Amino acid sequence: METINVSQLGFEMGHIGINQRDAPQAEQTARLLATLFGFPVRDTPGSIFVNEQFEVLKKPFLGELGHISIRTVDVEKAKAYLEEKGVAFNESTANYGPDGKLNIVYLQQEIGGFAFHLARKA
Repeated sequence: METINVSQLGFEMGHIGINQRDAPQAEQTARLLATLFGFPVRDTPGSIFVNEQFEVLKKPFLGELGHISIRTVDVEKAKAYLEEKGVAFNESTANYGPDGKLNIVYLQQEIGGFAFHLARKA
């Protein structure tokens, strides 16, 4: 098995997911972020993205406080790299693209009250 160098993975912060109890609370939070910082808003069925760095969830999702997306150039290699460090993954969250490549997968463990997921860079 090849040794994976962390610099090859291009890890970077993707976004912070903020759990909210319902859609009205999510809308209020998203509006406040947008108003305070002048960020654009993009509404989706399950969440509202504010400047793409904040995903305000319309109902609670994974993570006590929410989730943090870590982007990488290769989710499969990043997953293998972290597994070598003893990290377990929640395989039920794995999402594959039409090309059969892994796009998203959540770590099993929360860190600081947040779920973490790996996401393929676009």
